[in-house]
Amino acid sequence: MSSVLSAEVKTIVNATAPAIQQHGVAITTRMYERLFVDPSVKAMFDDAAQESGEQPRRLAAAILAYAQNIEKIENLTAPVMRMAARHVEAGVKPEHYPMVADALLPAIRDVLGEAATDEVLSAWGEAYWALAEILIGKEAALNVAASDGSTTEQ
Repeated sequence: MSSVLSAEVKTIVNATAPAIQQHGVAITTRMYERLFVDPSVKAMFDDAAQESGEQPRRLAAAILAYAQNIEKIENLTAPVMRMAARHVEAGVKPEHYPMVADALLPAIRDVLGEAATDEVLSAWGEAYWALAEILIGKEAALNVAASDGSTTEQ
């Protein structure tokens, strides 16, 4: 099943790009604080990358790129494949995506405050799940390829 985002959702998400650019690291730092209340999830991450701030910066850059390219998602093919490969290496499973959504969306509200209206959070929720669906599919293909020894080009 493929999620097609409405023009309205794309417009809203794209319009948040300046706020993401300004506050992205604060959002992702807060997201990880929320996510890491589950020790099994925290164990999937490199502590050094968290402590140095590299992981929050990397994710903030990815979220910004998504917001800026939401109307031309094909521009993100290579970064999405790299992210999917990293997820496979880290053992990310489809059941982890709801946990991230449950940490990311409130983190956006925590950091942006009143600017994170229900409309903005709803749009980001739809956009998150559309991207999650893509990643889950790519990760499944990579897992199949790894189990049968083949490579995939997508």
